Amino acid sequence: MLAGPRIGTLLLLSVASLSGFAAWGGQQLLKRQHQPLTPELSQAQLWQHYRWSIDPQTRREAALLMVARDESNQLLNGQGWGHDPVAAVVLERAALTAAAQGKTAVAEQTWQRLLDRFPEEPGSAWARLALGQNKPLYHQQLLQQQPAHPAALTLAAGGGPEPLQNHQGALHLARWNVRWPGALEQMRDACQATGAQAPEPAQRQNLAQAMAKRGHAETALACLQDVDAAPETQLAIGRSLLLHGDPDEGTAQLLTLAQTHPGHAASLEAARILSEPLYPDPGVLDALPAGVEKRSAAVAAARVRLAGGNEAEAALNRWPNDPDIWQLQWDLARDAFLAGNWERTRNLLDRRSEQGPLPPPLEARRLFWLGLSHQELGETEKAERTWRSLIRSFPAGYYRWRAMNRLGISGPLDLRKQHPQKDPQTWQPLNSQDALVNTLWRLGQVHAAWEIWQAQRDPVITLPPEERLAEGRLRLAVGDTWMGLDQLWWLSLRWRDPSCQQRHLLHRSQFPRLFQAEMEAAAQEEDLDANLLRAIAKQESRFAPGVVSPAGAVGVMQLLPSTATEMAGEPTSTLMLQDPADNIQLGARYLNQLLERWENDPFRSIASYNAGPGAVASWPQPTNGDDAALWVERIPYPETRFYTKKVLDNLIGYSGGDQPSCEEVGRGVRQKRASDDAADHDGTHQE
Repeated sequence: MLAGPRIGTLLLLSVASLSGFAAWGGQQLLKRQHQPLTPELSQAQLWQHYRWSIDPQTRREAALLMVARDESNQLLNGQGWGHDPVAAVVLERAALTAAAQGKTAVAEQTWQRLLDRFPEEPGSAWARLALGQNKPLYHQQLLQQQPAHPAALTLAAGGGPEPLQNHQGALHLARWNVRWPGALEQMRDACQATGAQAPEPAQRQNLAQAMAKRGHAETALACLQDVDAAPETQLAIGRSLLLHGDPDEGTAQLLTLAQTHPGHAASLEAARILSEPLYPDPGVLDALPAGVEKRSAAVAAARVRLAGGNEAEAALNRWPNDPDIWQLQWDLARDAFLAGNWERTRNLLDRRSEQGPLPPPLEARRLFWLGLSHQELGETEKAERTWRSLIRSFPAGYYRWRAMNRLGISGPLDLRKQHPQKDPQTWQPLNSQDALVNTLWRLGQVHAAWEIWQAQRDPVITLPPEERLAEGRLRLAVGDTWMGLDQLWWLSLRWRDPSCQQRHLLHRSQFPRLFQAEMEAAAQEEDLDANLLRAIAKQESRFAPGVVSPAGAVGVMQLLPSTATEMAGEPTSTLMLQDPADNIQLGARYLNQLLERWENDPFRSIASYNAGPGAVASWPQPTNGDDAALWVERIPYPETRFYTKKVLDNLIGYSGGDQPSCEEVGRGVRQKRASDDAADHDGTHQE
């Protein structure tokens, strides 16, 4: 009599097991068949995936990509399912949207869901910040568990309901991000506290070092009071005084550091800073301890310069892979070819062949001048071989163009030629060490990717070059062109062994196309190449509308108010010049006048934008028999010499042209080839 129920139970269990197994198998099949979406897809294609895909992960990815293109946030409704960290980002966006709409209760409920389901994910940091308004324990968890996250930095800078006790906010910012908005004020207030609230000696040390890194050396010294500066603090103070304060006092600070702590790494850096001028003070070098000087490539390079090139061989042989020696080698080679000593130029530049290549921009410079020295010495075949190697190995840039010009492959520059609008650069994967950051980058959620990257960053740890490349690209994506372009430029001067794909990606990342409509309109009105305006703006301001130079030049094209007023024919204001459209229009008008004055000569026109046409007119003028590369190297102002080559490098990089290519390695979204439509930088250091 019991057989029937038993059989029924067994059947039910079997069906349930089979159903569960089928569901699990279906999930695994979907995972295997899931094709990650990328920003390369059109809006119509994304909409098709969103509406008709049977894979819920594909539908969520399509929704995130469409939201990144300013579609309605309603597309993310119901997409916060599952355990994937991307779900935490969806919940974070939903909570932020509810808060922005004044739906406080909905926002709090969503924050709590996010914190309950994803307590370890970076997005939970904002949940702790929001919920900590009523539960202070969450704020302490945030500072301790996610110290580098923007939410923690916001709290430390005063973003909570009450000030943090015992200078916790100031000390947190000094440790994790000294440049966070409000950090300087927090640290200054902590230093000025008295009585029972006064910071302890170790805390004063940390605060002083952080403020010196921000360029406030005097405030840092005042914060120390009677506390002896640690070597790292003294280094930061000395460097800050040299750059932003009293240079003599900064020199004294760095010398004292080297003399007091000769074996410390900070003393070696102090010696490098003191050796930086092209012709440093011999008395300063003599005051350095012998042990410090013996270990310093920078001091050795400075001694060689002061000795007119004597003892160069010893320095070049001992530190062949030190950046200070790379610069010395270039300085010596430049002195040689300007003096007409092409044999010495060749010998200096040819020795790198035995020591391995320099970072790509510096290697391109070396190869061009090595080829020219071969040609000047009558070694025509070697010259052509060297230049063709340069052309094959490096993307478009100043020295590659000069080599092509020498071989008759390219003609002179025409700054009035209108280049057709290039297609937008194809999307490239980020290739960060953080998988979630890569995924969010792929889904167009660049601000969320940047926050999560910041949350994982410890400023004490030096990043590998691959991750610094990812950082620079993230900064550009979120609009921080000032820091992003600077980081990518310096990375290009120090990364000796990037792969071909990495070299091209680093290279193309340095040519963002910003203010497209303004650039094209101004170029058309003044009969200029729009790429010339991009090249100037990139070098002048890194496309930052609000930046003001010490001389008072404003905005994207860095126009002086007097020049802007002359171009406008009426009074102008700083506020007006901070508008990219007005600034670019007036900058283009000024460039047009310079080109007319110099009969469309690109070299003198660009040099005049930096030094002024009066200064350029006072220099020896090029003749038909002169080599333009040599004329540029004879520019008497080091800043203008560097500037002219960099703007030309930018111009050629933006113009693109025939490019060397890399073999593709994987077409997927995890490791994808770099595109071939960017250009290499002129490797000239700031001289």
